[in-house]
Amino acid sequence: MTGPGDRPAPLHQFWWLHDARWYQGVAKRFGQEAANEINAEAIRFVARRVAVWCSGGVRPDAEPPAKLFGLLRRITSTMFPDDMVSARYRDCGDGAWETEVTNHFVPRMLRAARSLDGYRCVCLPLRSAWYEGLQLEVRDDRLACQIEGAPACRFRTACGRDTDGRRRDDERETA
Repeated sequence: MTGPGDRPAPLHQFWWLHDARWYQGVAKRFGQEAANEINAEAIRFVARRVAVWCSGGVRPDAEPPAKLFGLLRRITSTMFPDDMVSARYRDCGDGAWETEVTNHFVPRMLRAARSLDGYRCVCLPLRSAWYEGLQLEVRDDRLACQIEGAPACRFRTACGRDTDGRRRDDERETA
Protein backbone atom coordinates (compact mmCIF):
# COMPACT_ATOMS: atom_id res chain seq x y z
CA MET A 1 0.00 0.00 0.00
CA THR A 2 1.40 3.38 -0.94
CA GLY A 3 0.56 6.94 -0.06
CA PRO A 4 1.23 10.26 -1.80
CA GLY A 5 4.31 10.19 -4.00
CA ASP A 6 4.41 6.36 -3.92
CA ARG A 7 5.74 6.38 -0.35
CA PRO A 8 4.87 3.37 1.78
CA ALA A 9 1.80 4.07 3.88
CA PRO A 10 2.73 4.39 7.57
CA LEU A 11 0.28 1.70 8.66
CA HIS A 12 1.89 1.17 12.05
CA GLN A 13 1.74 4.87 12.85
CA PHE A 14 -1.92 5.07 11.82
CA TRP A 15 -2.79 2.02 13.87
CA TRP A 16 -1.01 3.35 16.95
CA LEU A 17 -2.68 6.75 16.42
CA HIS A 18 -6.01 4.90 16.52
CA ASP A 19 -4.87 3.18 19.71
CA ALA A 20 -3.97 6.51 21.32
CA ARG A 21 -7.30 8.08 20.43
CA TRP A 22 -9.12 5.00 21.69
CA TYR A 23 -7.21 5.13 25.01
CA GLN A 24 -8.02 8.83 25.45
CA GLY A 25 -11.68 8.22 24.64
CA VAL A 26 -11.97 5.43 27.20
CA ALA A 27 -10.18 7.56 29.81
CA LYS A 28 -12.50 10.51 29.15
CA ARG A 29 -15.69 8.45 29.28
CA PHE A 30 -14.88 5.79 31.90
CA GLY A 31 -11.83 7.08 33.77
CA GLN A 32 -8.07 6.67 33.62
CA GLU A 33 -8.05 3.46 35.68
CA ALA A 34 -10.44 1.73 33.25
CA ALA A 35 -8.36 2.92 30.29
CA ASN A 36 -5.16 1.60 31.89
CA GLU A 37 -6.71 -1.80 32.69
CA ILE A 38 -8.21 -2.29 29.23
CA ASN A 39 -5.01 -1.05 27.57
CA ALA A 40 -2.92 -3.62 29.48
CA GLU A 41 -5.37 -6.43 28.62
CA ALA A 42 -5.35 -5.51 24.93
CA ILE A 43 -1.56 -5.15 24.65
CA ARG A 44 -1.02 -8.52 26.37
CA PHE A 45 -3.41 -10.20 23.93
CA VAL A 46 -1.76 -8.68 20.85
CA ALA A 47 1.82 -9.10 22.13
CA ARG A 48 1.33 -12.80 22.83
CA ARG A 49 -0.13 -13.34 19.37
CA VAL A 50 2.77 -11.48 17.73
CA ALA A 51 5.33 -13.57 19.65
CA VAL A 52 3.65 -16.83 18.65
CA TRP A 53 3.43 -15.69 15.03
CA CYS A 54 7.05 -14.53 14.87
CA SER A 55 8.34 -17.74 16.47
CA GLY A 56 6.12 -20.02 14.42
CA GLY A 57 4.88 -21.42 17.74
CA VAL A 58 8.30 -22.99 18.38
CA ARG A 59 9.96 -22.37 21.76
CA PRO A 60 13.33 -20.73 21.07
CA ASP A 61 16.53 -21.62 22.87
CA ALA A 62 17.82 -18.89 25.15
CA GLU A 63 21.34 -19.93 24.18
CA PRO A 64 23.05 -18.65 22.16
CA PRO A 65 21.58 -15.29 23.16
CA ALA A 66 22.21 -13.75 19.73
CA LYS A 67 19.58 -16.08 18.26
CA LEU A 68 17.04 -15.13 20.93
CA PHE A 69 17.89 -11.44 20.49
CA GLY A 70 17.22 -11.79 16.75
CA LEU A 71 13.77 -13.19 17.49
CA LEU A 72 13.06 -10.42 20.03
CA ARG A 73 14.09 -7.83 17.40
CA ARG A 74 11.69 -9.44 14.92
CA ILE A 75 8.86 -9.31 17.45
CA THR A 76 9.65 -5.69 18.30
CA SER A 77 9.80 -4.60 14.66
CA THR A 78 6.56 -6.44 13.89
CA MET A 79 4.77 -4.42 16.54
CA PHE A 80 6.72 -1.17 16.24
CA PRO A 81 8.75 -0.01 13.24
CA ASP A 82 12.26 1.31 13.92
CA ASP A 83 11.15 4.94 13.70
CA MET A 84 8.73 4.35 16.60
CA VAL A 85 10.86 2.27 19.00
CA SER A 86 14.54 1.37 19.20
CA ALA A 87 15.63 -1.60 21.30
CA ARG A 88 19.11 -2.96 22.05
CA TYR A 89 19.98 -6.17 23.85
CA ARG A 90 23.09 -6.91 25.87
CA ASP A 91 24.09 -10.38 27.00
CA CYS A 92 24.92 -10.41 30.71
CA GLY A 93 25.94 -14.08 30.68
CA ASP A 94 24.43 -17.07 32.46
CA GLY A 95 21.05 -16.73 30.71
CA ALA A 96 20.49 -13.07 31.62
CA TRP A 97 20.29 -10.02 29.41
CA GLU A 98 19.48 -6.33 29.52
CA THR A 99 17.21 -4.50 27.14
CA GLU A 100 17.45 -0.76 26.51
CA VAL A 101 14.53 0.92 24.76
CA THR A 102 14.95 4.42 23.38
CA ASN A 103 13.06 6.56 20.90
CA HIS A 104 9.78 5.15 22.25
CA PHE A 105 6.76 6.78 20.63
CA VAL A 106 4.40 6.29 23.60
CA PRO A 107 5.99 8.87 25.95
CA ARG A 108 6.33 11.29 23.01
CA MET A 109 2.66 10.90 22.06
CA LEU A 110 1.46 11.12 25.66
CA ARG A 111 3.46 14.32 26.25
CA ALA A 112 2.15 15.84 23.01
CA ALA A 113 -1.43 14.98 24.01
CA ARG A 114 -0.81 16.22 27.56
CA SER A 115 -2.06 12.90 28.93
CA LEU A 116 1.08 11.47 30.55
CA ASP A 117 -0.28 11.93 34.08
CA GLY A 118 -2.11 8.83 35.22
CA TYR A 119 -0.95 6.66 32.31
CA ARG A 120 0.25 3.25 33.49
CA CYS A 121 3.17 1.91 31.47
CA VAL A 122 2.40 -1.39 29.73
CA CYS A 123 5.97 -2.45 28.97
CA LEU A 124 6.06 -5.25 31.56
CA PRO A 125 2.66 -6.72 30.56
CA LEU A 126 3.73 -6.52 26.89
CA ARG A 127 7.09 -8.17 27.52
CA SER A 128 5.50 -10.80 29.78
CA ALA A 129 3.12 -11.70 26.95
CA TRP A 130 6.04 -11.96 24.50
CA TYR A 131 7.81 -14.44 26.76
CA GLU A 132 4.58 -16.33 27.37
CA GLY A 133 4.04 -16.57 23.61
CA LEU A 134 7.63 -17.80 23.23
CA GLN A 135 7.05 -20.35 26.01
CA LEU A 136 9.98 -18.95 27.99
CA GLU A 137 9.91 -18.75 31.75
CA VAL A 138 11.72 -15.57 32.68
CA ARG A 139 11.98 -12.99 35.38
CA ASP A 140 11.81 -9.52 33.88
CA ASP A 141 12.66 -6.51 36.05
CA ARG A 142 12.13 -2.92 35.01
CA LEU A 143 15.18 -0.83 35.90
CA ALA A 144 14.14 2.50 34.34
CA CYS A 145 11.10 3.89 32.50
CA GLN A 146 10.72 6.77 30.05
CA ILE A 147 7.14 7.32 31.27
CA GLU A 148 8.65 8.13 34.68
CA GLY A 149 11.20 10.51 33.12
CA ALA A 150 14.21 8.25 32.49
CA PRO A 151 16.10 8.85 29.22
CA ALA A 152 15.58 5.18 28.28
CA CYS A 153 13.56 2.21 29.43
CA ARG A 154 15.80 -0.54 30.78
CA PHE A 155 15.00 -4.12 31.73
CA ARG A 156 17.01 -6.98 33.12
CA THR A 157 15.72 -10.40 32.16
CA ALA A 158 16.84 -13.85 33.28
CA CYS A 159 15.66 -17.06 31.67
CA GLY A 160 14.71 -19.62 34.35
CA ARG A 161 16.61 -17.61 36.96
CA ASP A 162 16.16 -14.60 39.15
CA THR A 163 17.85 -11.56 37.68
CA ASP A 164 20.60 -11.83 40.31
CA GLY A 165 21.73 -15.06 38.61
CA ARG A 166 20.42 -17.61 41.13
CA ARG A 167 18.33 -20.47 39.80
CA ARG A 168 14.70 -20.07 40.78
CA ASP A 169 14.58 -23.51 42.32
CA ASP A 170 17.62 -22.87 44.54
CA GLU A 171 16.79 -22.84 48.21
CA ARG A 172 17.08 -19.38 49.69
CA GLU A 173 18.10 -18.63 53.21
CA THR A 174 15.46 -16.85 55.22
CA ALA A 175 16.29 -14.55 58.05
